Amino acid sequence: MPDFDDKVATCFLENQSQLFPEPVATTLEEARAFLEEIFAVVADSKEEVYSYFEEEGLDISGLSEDDLLEADEVFDVGDGRYLIIEG
Repeated sequence: MPDFDDKVATCFLENQSQLFPEPVATTLEEARAFLEEIFAVVADSKEEVYSYFEEEGLDISGLSEDDLLEADEVFDVGDGRYLIIEG
């Protein structure tokens, strides 16, 4: 199970509106529970984000790593890690 530490949970809480029209969590505990429930992924680098989308079989041909990082499903944690939420 991924480790949704305070930094990851806070990132999701502060930026959840980029993916959801209404808040799905209001506390760190709710954020962690939601991320676990939907099987969110924490990638340790840009390269891991790209690899994740490749492994999931998504057509990412023609997209750069930076293009993927701008997807609504990708949240920049701010410490080199990225939270990925499949919508």
